[in-house]
Amino acid sequence: MSKIRAYAAQSANSPLEPFAIDRRDPGSHDVAIEIAFCGICHSDLHQVRDEWGRSHFPMVPGHEIVGQVAATGRDVSRFQAGQWVGVGCFVDSCRHCEACRAGEEQFCADGMTLTYNGFERDQVTPTFGGYSTRIVVDENYVLHLPEALPRERAAPLLCAGITTYSPLKRHGAGPGRRVGVMGLGGLGHMAVKLAKAMGAEVTVLSHSARKQAGALKLGADHFVDTAKADLLKSQSGAYDLILDTVSASHDYNAALDLLRRDGTLVLIGVPPPSPLAAGSLIMKRRHLTGSLIGGIRETQEMLDFCAERGVAPEVEMIPMEKINEAYLRMDRGDVLYRFVIDLASLRKEAA
Repeated sequence: MSKIRAYAAQSANSPLEPFAIDRRDPGSHDVAIEIAFCGICHSDLHQVRDEWGRSHFPMVPGHEIVGQVAATGRDVSRFQAGQWVGVGCFVDSCRHCEACRAGEEQFCADGMTLTYNGFERDQVTPTFGGYSTRIVVDENYVLHLPEALPRERAAPLLCAGITTYSPLKRHGAGPGRRVGVMGLGGLGHMAVKLAKAMGAEVTVLSHSARKQAGALKLGADHFVDTAKADLLKSQSGAYDLILDTVSASHDYNAALDLLRRDGTLVLIGVPPPSPLAAGSLIMKRRHLTGSLIGGIRETQEMLDFCAERGVAPEVEMIPMEKINEAYLRMDRGDVLYRFVIDLASLRKEAA
């Protein structure tokens, strides 16, 4: 067992502050990773503030982790010291249920082991995330980071990347398909980049006209200001697939009206409940569905795809000491489009 430097929230009302955590020594199938970069997901903010009601304190957030292998257990065969690797939203699962056997560990019947704000399989030992200098993970839940991916920009792929890649692939984004992206934040900007890389025609749907220049710069073919009723009406029946990344309350029926016959609206944001009219689905046989992250196999596929197509998130780097300021800025939407923590200063303190 080793003491590791980290930043933690002690309660829902406290700032993130320096904290020491215990990390186990690598077991026979474990990989010890020196963390270089950790993305800041908006869910980190929700969890730290206990806005979803399932928070455990003290909490060390962070599930978009990039680093180098420092040591491996004696039976590890897939990794070696010095390799760049990633860790995403979960670090274990039951491994034997139907979902796990299918490579969909995120839907584990017994529950996936979250990278932070969760418990190990013993349901006693808390998990601590990537706002720390080191993490130890079973090799089956560690991802190879392709050399072509820029290390400092790759971290958000481990959550925002796979969250958008999975439904785009599952629902056939590609040449000849019109894809709408609702919302242009951390998730939305990755949806634009990935859908374009897959060959789709991409439109950003946003009520913030100021985001138009950014949407087009990211590669979107079109931008629609949804605050303008006439523009929104002109898009009725226009899209094969819409990824809804919005977490604020909004009208699903208006979004469904934008779909063609047999079109699909995929919810990947987590908004408050919204009324749904059956007619919005029935009249054109539209589909309303949701999507979580992806399994280990699909996440590796996504990383390889991004490396091959030159897709990487747009990020702003911050030192660990600026984390509370970053949370305040993220809360008001003041980031293009994802914060990534450079752990160098925290590692230096630990040396």
